[in-house]
Amino acid sequence: MVQTTTSSQYALTPGFYVPTVAFFTPQDTVDEATTSQHALRLAKAGVTGIVTHGSNGEAVHLDHQERTLITRLTRKALDDAGYTSMPLIVGCGAQSTRETIQLCKDAAAAGGTHVLVLPPAYYGGLLTTDLIKAHFRAVADASPIPVLIYNYPGACSGLDLSSDVILDLAKHPNIRGVKLTCGNTGKLARVVAGTNGTEFRTFGGSVDFTIQTLAVGGHGIIGGLGNVAPVACLEVFRLWEAGKQNDARELQRVVARGDWTAIQGGFVSVKVALQKYFGYGGEPRKPCALPQGAHLAEQEKGFAELIETEKSLAT
Repeated sequence: MVQTTTSSQYALTPGFYVPTVAFFTPQDTVDEATTSQHALRLAKAGVTGIVTHGSNGEAVHLDHQERTLITRLTRKALDDAGYTSMPLIVGCGAQSTRETIQLCKDAAAAGGTHVLVLPPAYYGGLLTTDLIKAHFRAVADASPIPVLIYNYPGACSGLDLSSDVILDLAKHPNIRGVKLTCGNTGKLARVVAGTNGTEFRTFGGSVDFTIQTLAVGGHGIIGGLGNVAPVACLEVFRLWEAGKQNDARELQRVVARGDWTAIQGGFVSVKVALQKYFGYGGEPRKPCALPQGAHLAEQEKGFAELIETEKSLAT
């Protein structure tokens, strides 16, 4: 389940994918060395694939050239280390269909294998369900690589695609999956059931419901906590698949508690954990900033149990 190969040109291997954070130098340029080193750390930990420019990746803080650079650096780091078949999903959400298509083309040129697309939501009051579906179909028609729908109401002014909409879009031959960060496991179960027997992949969008996703036949998780604790996140998969359900539940609880800290603080908290426990991470791009004082100490403490577990599993 956590192999670094794809089952076909379009179907993603089920497993655990990590949406990476973006790294910057003190001069506020892309930290190329850390970008490459972090991707390699995740690959060596055994993750199934990597995502650039997800919600953890500060995509809205990047210009097009920086997006292309980060994806290209990630692909090169993987290829140079022998992970040539590891999927690389690229976040390509934008508010216009035109720009989204351009981002998809850029992603393919930079070495991406799939794209992850948020629905446009800035002018949400003007967008009917039919217009949103038309957007995804137009993007899928034009994208040179397969499209995954990204359903994340928190990043889209509350816009939450229903299982009916997702299943309708899943009929498009170039729409090959969905990431459900809405946390609606009933929706997840319906999409899994409605696409059974196809190569459409249904992923949970957070590691705190890994078991819930797997229990209904979901294909895995795309989860930001994997930046911090990829081994622990993967171990939940392994234990569940090995039939060690009680052990999987115990570890899921540890992972979920750590994920709660990450969820509350977003990608900034992920950088807090990386800096505290692994010595790299750096500052987010302004106007975001790392917490200070008691707030910083509280976030660092929130990851302590998970990090202890991660290090014990990694030895």
